[in-house]
Amino acid sequence: MLMFKEMRPAVRTLRGWAISVLNNAGAIRECEEHGWTQDRGDPHARERAFGVARQEPPAGVSPEAAAAAIAEVLDSIGDTCPECPPEDLV
Repeated sequence: MLMFKEMRPAVRTLRGWAISVLNNAGAIRECEEHGWTQDRGDPHARERAFGVARQEPPAGVSPEAAAAAIAEVLDSIGDTCPECPPEDLV
């Protein structure tokens, strides 16, 4: 008999969801060499991410909490990779 397992959500944490939304909106990127997440500094992409958080929060999460998760992720990352040499030295 064929049995199906219940599908788990692709993102398991609110922080993971926020990173996914920011990535899809183009607000963050990954350093190609080292994999660190970087803020792109694009205000339009940030607004798209906050719009998604307010209009389509994950199940069981308020729009305010989803927007706060987006803000927390943005506050926790920088715009440069800590492992890449500074551009003025390259």
